[in-house]
Parts: sequence; structure tokens; C-alpha cells
Amino acid sequence: MPIRSPSLVELHAFLAVARTGSFRKAADQLHVTQAAVSRAVLRLEEELGVDVLARSGAGVRLTAAGEELRRRVEAPVAALEEAAQQLRRRSDRMRLRLAVVTSLGNLWLMPRLEDFRARHPEIELEFRQYHRDDDFQREDVDLWIALKQQSRQQWPRQISARYLVGREVVAVCTPRLARKAGTVQALLARPLLYHSIYPENWELWAGAVGAALPAGWRGTGFDLVINLIEAARAGMGVAVVQQCMVEADLASGRLVIPVPGAASTGRGYYLCRRRALGAHPAVEAFSHWLKLQAAASEPGVGTARPTPG
Repeated sequence: MPIRSPSLVELHAFLAVARTGSFRKAADQLHVTQAAVSRAVLRLEEELGVDVLARSGAGVRLTAAGEELRRRVEAPVAALEEAAQQLRRRSDRMRLRLAVVTSLGNLWLMPRLEDFRARHPEIELEFRQYHRDDDFQREDVDLWIALKQQSRQQWPRQISARYLVGREVVAVCTPRLARKAGTVQALLARPLLYHSIYPENWELWAGAVGAALPAGWRGTGFDLVINLIEAARAGMGVAVVQQCMVEADLASGRLVIPVPGAASTGRGYYLCRRRALGAHPAVEAFSHWLKLQAAASEPGVGTARPTPG
């Protein structure tokens, strides 16, 4: 059967003019140009063969045919719009938009994501750019995995934050260096590598294991965790870093913990979501999975790994 009914674009334009009594106001409501609304209504009138609007210097008003058309189509068009919105919302609830600290995302989260995808193939993940000083007002993100930058930092009131991993730091180095640094004193005599934003981590670690840093100690600083870890892998020295960041290196034996012990920085990585976020199946599924991953990641922080040879 040939289609004889007007398009939804034309009906939306007509109904917007009928509601507002103005082509300009209708265009504002529909987020299109006034010319686009005018053309859509003209096409509607040409298809129907009748005038649905009476135009004059005083404005526009519905004709008798326009009144009848409005009465017949207003409710069905609104029902179609509501159905589309409901389906779109249902689809959005199976899409999860994440902003993750780059270092944690690359070194800790990404190696685990295949497990989540296998468990929840129905959920679509989208990664958005992470901003260090994010105010958590963005509408394009559902969940953040954010760094607590200071131990006394308070999260915004509109945010619910739950600790995940990365609060404790450990000392790591290559197996070759570990053979020469079996005690705290010997370790602190080796070249020390540190995160340049948090140079105090070495002092925290030394205090936690009952030692003191050499007076006037100097080391090599890195502003990116990945570079700090790469330097440790290359044998440049001993690095103090979150154990979660070097899990793969410790498991493979590329890096080891030469001296048992960990220090709490009071910081770490937190899962953050807006308190006002309503029911969201994808958020709930990912949050539950992430909580299990975090619990399995830090069962024995600071435990020494065997030093080969």
C-alpha cells in the first residue's frame, strides 16, 4: 500500500507551530531554523491539499482543517515520541561511559577488561578522556576511576566515592638489583627512583619499615608512573610505587619486592559516581565486578616475591 500520510518531521513542525502560535518559537523548541519549520509545514499542506495554518501580519492560527489535524495526530505523535525515548533510555542503560586515570587504566584495568566483556557481553563500554582536576559535573561520564590526590581530600558532595586500590606503595626493582639489596639499608643505598609529584613516598616507605632515608638523599624523578616503572624494569634503580601498578611485572618475575613492607599514602584510586544517578544496570554490573577485582588485587600488599637465583 502506498504511503499517503505526512512524515513525522512535518507533523512535528506543524504541532510545534500549533502549540506556540509562532514559527520562530516552534523553531526554538525543535532546535532547527525558522526556515526549516516553514518548509516542513508547506510540504505538509501540499501533501494534504489543504491549508492547516492561516498566516497574517498578526501571526498564525489554525484553520478548521488544522484544528482537525491537530486533534487527530497530537496524541499518536506524542505516543511515538515517548516510545522512542523509552527504547533509547533502555539502550543507554546498557552503555557505560568511563573516565579512568590513564596510568591505572593502562596498567591495572585494561588487562582485566576481557573478563568483564566475557561476563557481560551485553554491556557496551565507552572510555572518555580523564581530567586530573575534574569537577564531576560532566554529563558524558557515568563512572570515574579517579585519583585521590591528597590524603585529606574531600570528594564533592554530589559524588559517592568508594576506595578501590593503590593506597599502599612498595619498593620494587629487578631481580639482579634485589640480590644486592636484601636489607633495608642496602636497598636505600641503591639509586632511588620516585614519582616527582609525590617524592615523599620514599620517606613514607622508609618510616613504615623502620628505617630512615640517607641525609640529603637524591634520586631520579618521573612525572608519569609508566615511565617510573619502565626505569625500574631497565634496572636504573629501586622504585617506590603502588603494587597494583606492577602486578604483571611481579607475576612474571621481571620485577620483585626485595624488602617486605608497604606504606599507606592515604590516597589511592576511587570509583566515583553521581549520587543523583538513578538505576543503571550497566553501572551496577561494572561496579560489582570492579569491587571483586580490587579485593583480589590487594590481598597481601607488600609481600615479597621470591628473588630468582
